[in-house]
This record gives sequence, C-alpha cells and structure tokens, in this order.
Amino acid sequence: MTDLNQSRTEQIQRSLAKRYRAEKRFRLYGTMAIAFGLLCVVLLFSDIISKGYRAFQQTYVQLEITYDANVLGVTDVGDSQQVALGDFQGIVKKALKARFTEVAGRKAKRDLYGLISNGAGYTLRDRLVANPELLNQTETLWLVADDDIDTYYKSIGSKAGAFIGRTSEGRQNWVAQLVESGDIELRFNRNFFTHGDSREPELAGIRGAAMGSLFTLVVTIMLSFPIGVAAAIYLEEFAPRNRWTDLIEVNINNLAAVPSIIFGLLGLAIFINFFHVPRSVPLVGGLVLTLMTLPTIIISSRAAIKAVPPSIRDAAIGVGASPMQVVLHHVLPLAMPGMLTGAIIGMAQALGETAPLLMIGMVAFIVDVPGGFTDPSTVLPVQIFLWADSPERAFVEKTSAAIMVLLTFLIVMNTLAVVLRKRLERRW
Repeated sequence: MTDLNQSRTEQIQRSLAKRYRAEKRFRLYGTMAIAFGLLCVVLLFSDIISKGYRAFQQTYVQLEITYDANVLGVTDVGDSQQVALGDFQGIVKKALKARFTEVAGRKAKRDLYGLISNGAGYTLRDRLVANPELLNQTETLWLVADDDIDTYYKSIGSKAGAFIGRTSEGRQNWVAQLVESGDIELRFNRNFFTHGDSREPELAGIRGAAMGSLFTLVVTIMLSFPIGVAAAIYLEEFAPRNRWTDLIEVNINNLAAVPSIIFGLLGLAIFINFFHVPRSVPLVGGLVLTLMTLPTIIISSRAAIKAVPPSIRDAAIGVGASPMQVVLHHVLPLAMPGMLTGAIIGMAQALGETAPLLMIGMVAFIVDVPGGFTDPSTVLPVQIFLWADSPERAFVEKTSAAIMVLLTFLIVMNTLAVVLRKRLERRW
C-alpha cells in the first residue's frame, strides 16, 4: 500500500513537473514573440529615421547677388508685370560665373548653373519686391542648392562614401572649393514645412498635404462623431429588439471590416458622379472618410454605453427622470471617455488612409497650399505615395521624413486618446 501511494505521488510530481516545464516554455514563447515584434518595430523605425532625418536639413550656398536691372529686365519694381517676367535666374548665373571665373565652355557652364536650385529665382524676386531699394545693389545671400548637390554634400564623409549620382567631376571640385571657403553649409530645412509639393526635391514640402489632411479630418470629425454617437445611443437605448435592428447591427459590424477602397468607390459613385461634388477637395475626402469611420465610432460608442452600470439608469428613473434625461444627463457623460477614445482612434485610422482618397482624385499633383474645404488638395499618406514613386534620390529622404511626421501625428493622436480616457474616466 505504501509502495502504491509512493508510486502515485511520484507520478503526480512528474505530471506537475511536466506542466511547469510546459508553462515555462509557453512563457518563453510569448516573451520571444514580444521581443521579435519589438525588434521588427525598432528595425522599421531605425530604417525610416536613418533615411529621413537628413530631410530636415538643406544645403545652402553663399553667393554675392547683384540685382542688375539690365540682366533682370526690370526698371520699375512697382510694375508687377516687369517683375513677373524678370530674369532672376540670370542674376544667379551671373553670380556663379563671378564666383568661379575659371569656368569656360557651354557644358561646364551648364553644370555650374546647376549648383543652385531653380527656385532661387523666386526667392530673389520676393526679396526685390519686399525691398525695392535693392535694384542695382549687391548683397550676400545663402541660396538653396540643387538636389544633386544637396545629396552629394550630405553624403561626404559617410561610411558608405560620397554618393556621386549625377554630380559631375566639375561639380565635385566646385563643392570642394565652397567647402574650403566656408560658402556651403547645412541649415534647417524650413521649406519642408512651409512649401507645398514640387517637382524639385529641394523645394518640395508637406505643408499643402498637411493642410489638406487637417481640412479633411475636420470634415470627418464634424460629421462622423455626432452621427456615430447618435446612432449608438438610439441602437443601445431606444431601438426595439427585432429583426430590423439585428440586421442593422450585423451590417454595422460588417462595414467595419470592408476594405477601405470600397468606400472610395462608393464616394466616387455618390458624391462625385451623382451629387457632382468637386474632385480632389477636402470636402469630398471628409465625406468618404466619414463613411469609413462611422462603423468604428458606432461600435466603440455602443461598447462605452454598455459599460455604464444599469444601476445608474435605475437610480435616475427612480427619482423621476425621463428616458431622454437618463441618457443625456447620466449615461452619456459616463460613456463619453470611451466614445472620445473610439473617435480619436477612428480619426487616426482616417489620417493614415490612402486607397479611398485615390479613388476620388486626391492623388493629383497640388503645388498650392489649400486655404479651405473646397480647394484642390492632397493628404499626407497620398503625398508619401507620390514621393515614393519619384525617381530622384533626394525624394527618398523626403518620403521617409514625411512618414516620420505622419507617424508622429498618429502617436500623438493615440496618446491623446489614452490620456483623455484616463482624465475623463469616472469611478462608480
């Protein structure tokens, strides 16, 4: 009998040891999965940051610019037509020839003129309009370098070696001379945050896309939040329980899983083809994203309403409150943190969407910064898509930098959702 009990005890101990080993393996697998996921995230962010941080700096070249009226073809700065037709790029070329006097030959001069961005002429035009007394005067300015020069100068001294690309040997020598004289340097790239899109990488910025995203999200939140909350309140508090409400609930859950491009096709068919809303404007983009985010907001709002204890409703009814008063004065304030969280998560999802906006024309090349809800515009994800398809190497860092900005917005919005939920959450 004693041997039998001892055998059973040993069997139980072996079984327990086996279970403990299985539990340790399970924990190890979970830890490894988490570590692998974090490693992938770190590698992703490291790759994006390593490629994009340089976009926040821009190469500038210092030149002595003479606003020669004969070269410009401008005699009266107050004449807008003269100024608009002025050859401001000509005075940049003249300054480059004065800086590098040894350059001769058509090809060499063409390479020399390529040191400075084509947008430098617009900078000089704006300065002359703002300061008419500069006509026939000379001043020293830092002008934006061409994207090839920018890429080459940033790569000097890197471990992989300088990226030559389309930078000719003559340009490399001129850059070396500028480095020796201290007439070339990296500065904070304000153009990236103040300019719209451009064919020239050194002039391209995200302001147009950022403003388009802002206007689009404003339309989305102004429509989707009140409609979504109202629908959730009706379905949860007032709708009768029958086959029709069951059908509505099933459809809402199904819509939350519909691919986003389907909403783009729906917006194209209804808002553009039927209601004739202009293409590529934040208004129609906001309408499409409203349709896409409504299921998310309705589902999260209903979950927040369900989380309010029934005792709150019973107590309110017990003191004479009407069903509407119960909802507006008691249930809604307690459920609002969860509703706001769902709304912000829905907005974060809408901010990162590209496919539905491609279907309604927000993939157009837009240079001007939109000033309202009916101005042609694009959004940040679409801008990233456009830059990623550009052949110039300088757009690689622009693309990565725009991704960094977009990820920053998404992280801020999700953090705001968590903070709002914690700050507004009530204990009962």
